[in-house]
Amino acid sequence: MTESNEKSKTNFAGAYFDRDSVLRLARLADIFAWITLIYYAVQAGVALTVFILQIARGLMALPGLTDYIQQFLWIFQPALPGLLYFIGLQAIGKVLLIFMDMEDNTRRAARPK
Repeated sequence: MTESNEKSKTNFAGAYFDRDSVLRLARLADIFAWITLIYYAVQAGVALTVFILQIARGLMALPGLTDYIQQFLWIFQPALPGLLYFIGLQAIGKVLLIFMDMEDNTRRAARPK
């Protein structure tokens, strides 16, 4: 006798985790990685646009090349953590999928033939 509120079974033989929740978590990590990258790219783009507009309107006068280089470094320095967050979140999503494949392959190899 089966109950109607019982979870539907998947064809995955794993007993230690729910396959669908791991896939959902890996997908969320990918989505948040892209959101983070877009956020930091827009932030750097706005800062660069403000800097260029200030130069064009004569509100800022920088006397030398090193001053311009320093301004660009200050603009793009906050974007570096965003790039690292993007790489880290992408890696988390891929590692989850790799671990799930390893567990599935281990179970498949342990089954009697």
